[in-house]
Amino acid sequence: MSRTVHCRKHKQDLPGLARAPFPGTRGEDIFQNISQQAWDEWQAHQTMIINERHLNMMDPNDRKFIMDEMDKFFAGEDFAKAEGFVPPSKN
Repeated sequence: MSRTVHCRKHKQDLPGLARAPFPGTRGEDIFQNISQQAWDEWQAHQTMIINERHLNMMDPNDRKFIMDEMDKFFAGEDFAKAEGFVPPSKN
């Protein structure tokens, strides 16, 4: 049986993650407040940003950039987008 969280991004009760995505307080916050749906959306978006901007996850500055963008993404703030990306239309 899946657990339910009130998702910070989608503002509704949705199935939560099975476990925290990273150790520490940030991972626990995501586990308690972010739905599996929002996490999956972030992972897809994160991949586009890393590829578009040629980020190196071994570089501490690039890792900090991604983590800051993740926080903005989940908070509903303006976050970095892949240049020229047009989301598919919902028909």
